Amino acid sequence: MTESTRGRIQAVALELFTENGYEKTSLREIAERLGVTKAALYYHFKSKEEIVSSFAEDRLAGLDRLIEWAETQPPSTERRQRLISRYADEFFGGDQPSVMRFFEQNQTVIKSMSAGMDMRDRMMRVAALLSNGSTEPADQLRSTLALFAVHGSWFAIRDPNLGIPERKQLALEMAEDLWRSPVSPRAAAGAPRGRHPGRATSRAPGCE
Repeated sequence: MTESTRGRIQAVALELFTENGYEKTSLREIAERLGVTKAALYYHFKSKEEIVSSFAEDRLAGLDRLIEWAETQPPSTERRQRLISRYADEFFGGDQPSVMRFFEQNQTVIKSMSAGMDMRDRMMRVAALLSNGSTEPADQLRSTLALFAVHGSWFAIRDPNLGIPERKQLALEMAEDLWRSPVSPRAAAGAPRGRHPGRATSRAPGCE
């Protein structure tokens, strides 16, 4: 099977998991919607758990690329802004919103997989990079809440008419607002605060 077929399997499985629920969806149903035999599906995924694990593995790969990039950048306010922006790009890119919604609705399934702990570890590493390695509790909490702002923009906002670009923009604004209050010298790294790169919204004088 080709990589594109793997992606099709993931997409169809995600559709069925969302429509019918994870527990009520079978591999046979996934194969039928794909228009392939169950044996052909087995060639790539031998169980529903393997399909879900593949979602987590793709997510981990994206976070690893993000962490690798961030570790090559000097600690600064600019790195923090670019890091949260790239994290949002990763979160909202492709089918990630649907995948993350599935994770949110199926916590028991995810927690039973080793990938669940791996994702928590990666998020903590991203949070540490956001705080520029600060050991100050307030800085560590701000960094974690900034990540939650990205996640919360999808799960907490109930307006069905708010599109992904608007949710992403709001998430970045909330994440930046968390850093507008005083931070420790170790987190600030001596860099000036500024508007998030690429932001279209305006700020009042003195907030730039």
